[in-house]
Amino acid sequence: MTIRYTPPTPPPGHFSVVQVRSAIGAKPKSRGTMRALGLRGIGRTNTLPDRPELRGMLRKVAHLVEVGEPAETEPTETGADDAETA
Repeated sequence: MTIRYTPPTPPPGHFSVVQVRSAIGAKPKSRGTMRALGLRGIGRTNTLPDRPELRGMLRKVAHLVEVGEPAETEPTETGADDAETA
């Protein structure tokens, strides 16, 4: 039985940001905002504190990202051991 590592759950007052569109065709200022948010590619996720300055940054790049609650993840087991017992 193998347990995968999951990062610690963020404290309340945080949100998760996922890049859903490329910043290649975006204006240079938007690309800089994406880098400042810690997003460097499609599918990349970052958990950020809920602060007014970050909300303003997210408003500027709302067409490139999706914002939601941080995922509550539990350690998951891999199915490798299931094949051995069958």
